[in-house]
Amino acid sequence: MTETLATILKARTGRDRRRIGRGIGSGRGKTSGYGHKGARARSGGTKCAFEGGQMPIYRRLPKRGFTPLTSNRGMFCLNLLDLQRLVDVGKLKTGDHVTLESLKTCGVLRNSAQVIRLLGKGKLSVPLKISVDYVTPSASQAVVAAGGEILSTRVDA
Repeated sequence: MTETLATILKARTGRDRRRIGRGIGSGRGKTSGYGHKGARARSGGTKCAFEGGQMPIYRRLPKRGFTPLTSNRGMFCLNLLDLQRLVDVGKLKTGDHVTLESLKTCGVLRNSAQVIRLLGKGKLSVPLKISVDYVTPSASQAVVAAGGEILSTRVDA
């Protein structure tokens, strides 16, 4: 069965479309199947969610809130000031390797967090080795200026 594109995409003939409202002999004359008066007989008379005056389903069902994109992907945004607070409290020490697992054990991250994005808000005063998935350029510069290093897969623009 070899059909060419020309046979599949053929021009429409005059018989494929129904011409309504063309006299009584057509079977669709006078009111053309729309009845007498009423909203559906007029142009623009149908509404997509109209259920005959009954409360539409989209208004009967309760609203179910909003889930931001970051929580959908299990992304956690971490600022430099959060890392500095952990150093000040004593949960992180100079030269520590900061990873997803170490932050979970510190109690900073939820267990659902899978991706860490390091942001540049705040200052870091101790050198740390940081393994994150995303890092902003300002955060990367601040960590390097403090004597640490970033082990990241992607740098945000």
